[in-house]
Amino acid sequence: MRLRKLIVVLIASLALVQIANAQDHWVTTWAAAPQQPRAGGPPPAAQAPGAAGQRGQGGPAAAPAPTLFNDQTIRMIVHTSLGGRRARVTLSNAYGNTPLRVGAAHVAMRGKESAIVQSTDRTLMFSGKPSVSIPQGAQMISDPVDLDIPQLSDLAISVYVPGESGQLTTHATGLHTTYIAKGNVTAEPVLNDTMSTRSYYWISAVDVMAPAEAGAIVAFGDSITDGATSTNDADRSWPSALAARIPTAPGAPKLSVLNQGISGNRLLADGAGVNALARFDRDVLGMSGVKWLMLMEGINDIGQTTSARGNAPPQNPVTADELIAAMKQIVERAHAHGIKVIGCTLTPYEGAGYYSEKGEEVRQAVNRWIRTAGAFDAVADFEKATQDSANPKTFKATFNNGDHLHPNDAGYKAMADAIDLKIFNAKK
Repeated sequence: MRLRKLIVVLIASLALVQIANAQDHWVTTWAAAPQQPRAGGPPPAAQAPGAAGQRGQGGPAAAPAPTLFNDQTIRMIVHTSLGGRRARVTLSNAYGNTPLRVGAAHVAMRGKESAIVQSTDRTLMFSGKPSVSIPQGAQMISDPVDLDIPQLSDLAISVYVPGESGQLTTHATGLHTTYIAKGNVTAEPVLNDTMSTRSYYWISAVDVMAPAEAGAIVAFGDSITDGATSTNDADRSWPSALAARIPTAPGAPKLSVLNQGISGNRLLADGAGVNALARFDRDVLGMSGVKWLMLMEGINDIGQTTSARGNAPPQNPVTADELIAAMKQIVERAHAHGIKVIGCTLTPYEGAGYYSEKGEEVRQAVNRWIRTAGAFDAVADFEKATQDSANPKTFKATFNNGDHLHPNDAGYKAMADAIDLKIFNAKK
């Protein structure tokens, strides 16, 4: 009789475990929006005075970004937000001009600099094979690997390209040191004789297996979201600061924060990355477990179309109505997929290289609409959090990194601190 009861208990326990596992699902814990690289360095928006482009600070200078790889291993460092017990990695050849041959790929917990924690090293397989050819314009998701990943931890992802890579799919403003070494050294504990850069190559997402209630917040924007002027290798962008803040809240929701900013990006026009409307499906809907979207786009549309270039007057200056219409489209598309949207007001920019009074009028009109129109499920008032009370058109002096457009680390933290975490406990 006792044996029969024990068997019944064991069967019931196994059933409960199976139910719990069935409720677990994939949630993206880290992401970077793919971009097409540009010859000669950063995208034009990063080179134009005052443009919201790539301006990372701190740490030793990185080498100029390579234009291709051949018989090289690229080890990249990514910072997780949500933890999990299994993981998978997405590699993107979105902007390649040939199929991308990946000879080997590994993921491991990072030790220090290029070092990995060797006991955590896992070979990434693709349909059971350790190598893969990714068609031009496509992406591939690795097979899952068992790996306990803590929240707010560093992973090292190593990708070996045995032949010429062709045109690279990259994310320019990586803000973490990427290590490049000769040959297939994906499993090496430490990479020696390396070159370095601060961009990501091909990796576009890391998913973890997480509990049923877990989900993702996508931060969708330009360089101010990308964290372009934050300290390198320090995870000080506002999305990173938000990710660090969420677990400290009472009854904290299990949420990752995905930084899908592209430095120089615009709502309505291509340039540094395709326009936000065009990349929405890939960079928002394409992520796993998304519950929330934080939208902060438009300052580059304003600055790059309303300010004079030399003696030439602005051509086709953007209007507030045009930007608002684009934001409405994004809200509608997100809501159609059950994603709630937080509207983020545009931060001050008087003194920036592309500032104009006409542009300021447009920015203020867009911010009024974000606050009052009721189009969003919630609002994050980043303008109020960062402006100088004596001159609201400018950043508070202690938040200004010097270009009058991007915040410094303290400004990014103030943005993250301005977000009411109770929003994320709201029932869907």
